[in-house]
Amino acid sequence: MSNSFGQPLQRSTVTSPAREVPVVAASDVVVVGGGPAGVSAAVAAARNGASVTLLERYPYLGGLASGGMVLVLDDMANGNEITVTGIAQEYVERLEKIGLAVCPPEEDRSTSQALWDKWARWGLFDFHSHGLPKPVTYAVAFDPDGWKRVSDDLVEESGVNLRLHSWFSEPIVEDGRMRGVVCETKSGPQAIMGDVVVDTTGDIDVASRAGAPYDQDGYIVTLVFRLGGVDFETAERFEQEDPKAARAVNRQAKRILGGAWEMWWLRTPLPGVAWCNAPHMSGFDGTSVEDLTRAEFEARRRINEVVEYVRAHYPGFEKAYLLDVAEQMGVRQTRLLQGEYVVTKDDVMQRRHFADSVARGRDYYTPYRALVPRSVDQLLVAGRHYSATPEAQRVSREIPPCMAMGQAAGTAAALALDAGVDVRHVDIAAVQRTLRDQGADPGDSPSANATLAPAPEETPA
Repeated sequence: MSNSFGQPLQRSTVTSPAREVPVVAASDVVVVGGGPAGVSAAVAAARNGASVTLLERYPYLGGLASGGMVLVLDDMANGNEITVTGIAQEYVERLEKIGLAVCPPEEDRSTSQALWDKWARWGLFDFHSHGLPKPVTYAVAFDPDGWKRVSDDLVEESGVNLRLHSWFSEPIVEDGRMRGVVCETKSGPQAIMGDVVVDTTGDIDVASRAGAPYDQDGYIVTLVFRLGGVDFETAERFEQEDPKAARAVNRQAKRILGGAWEMWWLRTPLPGVAWCNAPHMSGFDGTSVEDLTRAEFEARRRINEVVEYVRAHYPGFEKAYLLDVAEQMGVRQTRLLQGEYVVTKDDVMQRRHFADSVARGRDYYTPYRALVPRSVDQLLVAGRHYSATPEAQRVSREIPPCMAMGQAAGTAAALALDAGVDVRHVDIAAVQRTLRDQGADPGDSPSANATLAPAPEETPA
């Protein structure tokens, strides 16, 4: 048995001695993971009267929306109906105020060749529509540092106790009940105690180690990058005036990248800065140190090669340069909770509506039971690792619906504590009313194209 440098490993395991861990914070609610779902959960819980500690391993908030540079908010409109509101919409409004978000005006949310030419390179169209031109829809292109700024403001204004540079390591569980978590820090291990823990790590790091059942699968990973010095007018004119040549250049760029969506580069709110949601790479486990290390090296090799190619062959990219590469690998799927209800692909595709719906995506609904682990009390999950089959998660894991889940989980945690009940038994109707009163759409009122699900045998009440 050898390590990556060819040196034989002398041991396969070691014994870690027991240790005393100082308690550095205690609050009603502890949220682990400061990405979009985590910030939404922390802010929602605080706004509803709970004391909240938010833990984040990186030195910034925002997760894949900032460090991962996933720079388009989509899956938030059902035709002309905006379905993801609440805290997600607060982000949009605040980003627009500082000039770091772009969204098609209502009059442009339609289908025509002119509108496609105007908005396609922003990525603000219905990805699920077949044929061309695709309809322009309600979606938002934004700046990653703007996202960090808005996240900081929301957390600070809400009175959340934020602890960055805190990497979750172990759950604190007593008699099947969450009591807090332990984090690794530069100061050593630190314990943070709480009455409710919300796992927004993206990989159910907390829930899986606490004993909650889960499934595990994989999907593509992506290391996003941005190019500066792009002449968008020249590039788009080339695509519109010589589409055959443009298709050939784009096809070769995607071949070098080894995988990308149809639009491998998009415009951003910053002049001359292009967002490249690529390369897409399969066969890497997002929970494996070895795989993630290999993925980083492979992605950077492909990125460097494509930059050289487009500078030589793509009009408008002659002076392009590599501005930055995302600080976080874009991992789409790893561990998935097996909760009180497991959402299926049929649920998503048939737009199945649930009586205990607390969050919405494009045209699908998330029941509260999909945020509740089966075997661990006082624990909720929110985000891409929610309780769903791998096939369902692949079509329901975008940032806005994850934020809606986070807001629902934080609200439920605060209301359960206020009522003196476990989060498993919170009053769902009260959660739905509170979310509506605070500007969110919990999906309690199904849209006209929804399919009604039969009432569950046991709905949290």
